[in-house]
Amino acid sequence: MDSDSDQSDAPPVMRAREWPNILITGTPGTGKTTTAASVAQACGLSHVEVGRIVKEKALHDGFDEEFSSFIINEDKVVDELEELMQEGGKVVDHHSCDFFPERWFDLVVVLRANNEVLYPRLESRGYNKKKITENIECEIMDVVKLEAFDSYETDIIVELKSESVQDMEENIGRIEAWVENWRENNNSDE
Repeated sequence: MDSDSDQSDAPPVMRAREWPNILITGTPGTGKTTTAASVAQACGLSHVEVGRIVKEKALHDGFDEEFSSFIINEDKVVDELEELMQEGGKVVDHHSCDFFPERWFDLVVVLRANNEVLYPRLESRGYNKKKITENIECEIMDVVKLEAFDSYETDIIVELKSESVQDMEENIGRIEAWVENWRENNNSDE
């Protein structure tokens, strides 16, 4: 028997968790990091900011000068986060969602913003014109939304407008209520 064909190649099975894992995704500028940090604080969960971890732990294959961003190494990111995600209670934020294992998440939130709102947000970050244009086109063409629906079961995906402080507050409240409901339905033996 070939030693490379043993069960170690099988993906880890998720343990039963007390707390859900949530992915907050969307085009850059839709408010992922702010929303994720606020949801984590409101629900007593841990915020996992993938972009920060990629930089801090060098989970990339270099820097793309044209787009002023790191070239993420998806395999390294998944390997780095696997054990952490097993614990549950994580709110992950990242603009791409198609490389995370489906088994990790109980809820996938896709944040959306009108381009009239999104453009000035990206401009205020100092993004170059090419990077702004690419992100605006991604939002217009539903790239992140389509990635989510191609990667996860539709019943765990929710699309939320994120154009104002009021939207963000409503989104946080909605996700907080979802977490409470998840806990009630998944921790019945408490």
